[in-house]
Parts: sequence; C-alpha cells; structure tokens
Amino acid sequence: MIRRIDLRGAATTGPVDYRAAVPRADFDVEAAIPAVHAICEAVRTRGVEAIQDFSRQFDGVELDDIRVPVAALSDALERLDPAIRAGLEESIRRLRLTCEAELEHDVTTDLGPGARVTHRKVPVGRVGLYVPGGLAPLVSSVLMNVVPAQVAGVPSIALSSTPQKDFGGLPHPTILAACALLGVDEVYAVGGAQAIAMFAYGTGPCARVDLVTGPGSIYTVTAKRLLKGQVGIDSEAGPTEIAILADDSADAAYVAADLVSQAEHDPLAASVLVTPSTRLADEVEAELDKQVFATKHTERIRTALGGTQSAIVLVDDLEQGLAVVDAYGAEHLEIQTADAASYAARVRNAGAIFVGPHAPVSLGDYCAGSNHVLPTGGCACHSSGLSVRAFTKSVHVVDYSREALAEVANHVVTLAEAEDLPGHGAAVRVRFP
Repeated sequence: MIRRIDLRGAATTGPVDYRAAVPRADFDVEAAIPAVHAICEAVRTRGVEAIQDFSRQFDGVELDDIRVPVAALSDALERLDPAIRAGLEESIRRLRLTCEAELEHDVTTDLGPGARVTHRKVPVGRVGLYVPGGLAPLVSSVLMNVVPAQVAGVPSIALSSTPQKDFGGLPHPTILAACALLGVDEVYAVGGAQAIAMFAYGTGPCARVDLVTGPGSIYTVTAKRLLKGQVGIDSEAGPTEIAILADDSADAAYVAADLVSQAEHDPLAASVLVTPSTRLADEVEAELDKQVFATKHTERIRTALGGTQSAIVLVDDLEQGLAVVDAYGAEHLEIQTADAASYAARVRNAGAIFVGPHAPVSLGDYCAGSNHVLPTGGCACHSSGLSVRAFTKSVHVVDYSREALAEVANHVVTLAEAEDLPGHGAAVRVRFP
C-alpha cells in the first residue's frame, strides 16, 4: 500500500540532497495556466455573467445572484448542530487567543534629538478569503482565515466558497453557519479560479480586494499565481502533506492513524514516515492494512498512500532522520520520538510542528489554537503559515526636525553623489541655503 525508500548509508558516499530523495505529488501549475488564464480573462471582461457560466459548467448550479443572502447565513446558524457549534466556538476561542498574543504593535526608535522613525503596523484594507468546498466542506478553513484577519483589524472581509448543487447553489450550510458565527456577512457562492478573479478584479457586487488568502485546488493556486501583482496572495498552497519522524518509542497505531488522516484529504496528499526502526515500519504497514479498510474514504486514502508522494523512509538514526525531515520541509511535521521536544527544537523547516504522541495533526486542524493554512511543497524553508502578520503591513514613518536633518545632511549629499544622483543631494542642500 505504501512504498519504502531506504536512505541508510546514503551519507557515506558524500553529501545527499534529501529534498530530492523524497518525491512530491505531480502538481503541475504550469499545465493549468492556459485554462485558468481563460477563466480569469472571462471574469475580467464579462463579470458576473462569466461566473454564472462557470458555476453552471463546473458546479452544475444556476445562480441568479452570486452573493449569499444574509438570511441564509443566519438560517444556517440556527440549524447548526449544537455539538458542531460548540466545537467551532472552542476553536475560535483558542485561535483568537494565539492571534491576539502575536499581534504586533508600533515600534518607535529615537535616533537623536528630533530624529524619529516609527515602524507602524497597518492592517490590510480589504481581504478576500477563499474556502474550498470540493471533496470536503472545510469549515475549519473559515475560522483559520477569518480570525487572524479580524484580530489584525482588517475593516472589510469578504469570503467565497464553492456553490453546492445539493444546497440550492449555496455553499455548504456549515460553512455559512461559521461565517454567521464570526459575523462575516459578505459571502459569495463562487468557487475555484473564478473566485480568485472575482476578488482580484472586483466583479459585480464584490468590490476589489487587496489580498486573497486560503487554500484550494490546482485551479485556485494557478489563479493566484497569474493574478499575483493584481492582488496580494498568501501563498501557492499545493496538496496537503504530513511527515512523521518516529523511533521505537512510537505507537504504530498512532503513526498509521496520522498518516491516514492526511491521506483522507486528497488523492495527491502526501504521507511520509521517517524512521530508523524497521520494526516500527513493519508495524505501521500492518496497521495501515487494518485502518485504511476500516475508514470511510478507503479508495481516496489508498490512492494517496500508494502515490509517489507517500513513503516510509528508512534512515540510519534520528540524526539522519532529522536532516531528512528538515530538507523535506513538510506542511505538517510530527515528532514521535523519545525526548521529542529536543528534536522539535532543532527543526528549521516545517509549516507546523506537532510534538509527542498526543499532538496529532488533526488537533492543529481544529482546536490546537494554531493555524492550519500552512506552506506546502517544501516552501516552509522560506515561508510561514497564515497568521495575523499576513493581514498587516509595515510602514516606516520618518519624522525629522531641521536640526536632525542638518546632522546627517553631509552624509546624504555624499552618498547621493557617490550614486551619481545629484538631485537627491540638492533636495537636502535646498533646505540649508
């Protein structure tokens, strides 16, 4: 069901590119560009009419109005299962606490009498949040996008999710209920690339946004790439992935269950176990044989686990294993080893790190208080997950008196002349005739 990659002894012959040693799913954004470009151009030139055509073509629904009525939001919340509401409220509470703790404030530096620079944090003016609604109604993504935007102080928030044929062309009712719970009333029944184009260009009732965030399919990701510059984006997120660094102390049933939990997302999802223990590898394979056939989405999970992007990777020891997972840069990294915290502290590249046997990725998906919109495809080596910082920008405010400018005027003129930009120097000299 899942292949093995044996890296034992690999380092004895010289440096090893561990990032290349563990392949990822074939997620070819370039191949999707022609189709997505046509969608974006249609939305730009034909507006709501194009969106309605794509909803009919891709989602099988007829939309008279792409905006979800406010009454539908409140009705969805009223009908929401009390247990689901309680879970959402607890997730919101925990996420809001961590977001408030990371909220940055203005920093002022006095560089001398009358010379002051303030590093001001400013929330983005308007954001478009995308919530996938294809294989699963990802209601948790509503929280993960909305809460940090609200804590950052974004004054205008719009959200879009795929229209569902089973629900009269509206997004899934649990998604609508979560929007109502969070006080978001500008919601659109638009999916995929056309939703990103709607946000970027400003289409029909949806005014143009400054930033688009949220995960999605390859078409959503491709639209983000094409429209980057027209609108800000958070990332180009690919298929979800989990890596687990584990030793003999790990419980094989736990490890297998966590691999299955990510494979459940998508046939392209990656599930990777890195271990120096052949015994654990054998036990995990046996557990997978049991657990996969006992779960609901068996075929989807089998496809993901059997893909080139999933594997059990055998290493000489945990030191080599740490090098492998750090090079891989997983979206989600679990450390299930003896002294797991010490290994977790040495990881540089991961979207989120889950420490020990009682911190499964699914905890982070819902109630840990962390955000689950994370970098994929190895991008954790340079990018971070979604947070309050994604919804703010920095502005330097420079406030100098005449005396403070005079103190550095000669330096400014000298440096301007060194760059052959005499007008820059003249802009200072004119202030001191």
